[in-house]
Amino acid sequence: MAFETKEEVFEKIMEMEKPVCPHCKEEMSLWEVPPINVGDGLGWGTPYLFMCFNDNCPLYTQGWDSMMENYAQRASYRCINFPGTEQFELIPVFSPMGAKGQMIDDQVMAEEEALKQNIKKGFSILADCYVNQDGVTILKLLTDPAEPVRVRMKAAEMMGDIGELEAIEPIRNLKFGNQRLQEQVDSAIQKIHGRFFTRECPFCAEIIKRRAKVCKHCGKEVAGQ
Repeated sequence: MAFETKEEVFEKIMEMEKPVCPHCKEEMSLWEVPPINVGDGLGWGTPYLFMCFNDNCPLYTQGWDSMMENYAQRASYRCINFPGTEQFELIPVFSPMGAKGQMIDDQVMAEEEALKQNIKKGFSILADCYVNQDGVTILKLLTDPAEPVRVRMKAAEMMGDIGELEAIEPIRNLKFGNQRLQEQVDSAIQKIHGRFFTRECPFCAEIIKRRAKVCKHCGKEVAGQ
């Protein structure tokens, strides 16, 4: 079974129609599962659930008395749904604000949808650039901090495939602030060197031929370095 990242799961859920709470008939909200184990310790099996946050839901309003009467606990229930299924269950909450910290509201959903569209746009531009061998535009996307990380990661990968030696200097001296992206950029630089049979002088950092014995820039011996 293929592993799905949290981001991929979120994208799938974004395309789903929100379920309706069977207790109050109100539309449920997306809820990010907190990083704690429940039940048998295996967790919920999904990073997101739908939850009813309607404070007038009969399940929620009547749950306070039920929990106090049966378990002597000041708590209630909220209804949850497993995305893409008809499976509805109950989850205890211990205050009116319980679980609301992980609620993903409409604004967050809109922001995520905008991010998704930006990623699609970036990938489309990169695809055209790759076909046209347009390394300049790929470099612009890679070095633009406003672009989504996934777009910049793909740009770095493509830069390794079609980038020229001139692309090394601007990306070598840029701090990307994301470890995975930085690793992808470092890998791209090595791929560019590999395609052109070059390397960087260990003394002056200028680009030289891989088999060079003396750096043509600083004059130092680099054989064996």
